[in-house]
Amino acid sequence: LVRVHNSIVADALAAFAGKQVKHTGDGIMASFLTTSAAVECAIAIQRAVEEHGDPQLQVHVGLNAGEPVAEDADLYGTAVQLARRICDYGGPGEILTSNVVRELAAGKGFLFAERDVAVLRGFEDPVRLYEVRWEE
Repeated sequence: LVRVHNSIVADALAAFAGKQVKHTGDGIMASFLTTSAAVECAIAIQRAVEEHGDPQLQVHVGLNAGEPVAEDADLYGTAVQLARRICDYGGPGEILTSNVVRELAAGKGFLFAERDVAVLRGFEDPVRLYEVRWEE
């Protein structure tokens, strides 16, 4: 399953000019030049997982946009931490985003649905979350 997951993610990253930053133990952190590319990549990943058809293969996607701290070929900081917390909050087959992702991707043809206002570990203020509707 890990090999299938990694292959699906690698193919989607290549298709949308995403850059794998690192493996996070049970996932992959990636960065993109545009918000739209990140959303398109997330949709492609979820569709490929669904097409694979193995119920044990489940992917949670959390997206945030911001200015991470880059050092030694790694990214960290508040923007990265929020993306991770959003990912952790989501369930299998979901793509959850912060409001900034929704706003940056406005007018690009994506369907966002308000999901929750969540209190996420490490963040003082509640975070408004949106779900990307990717299923046809």
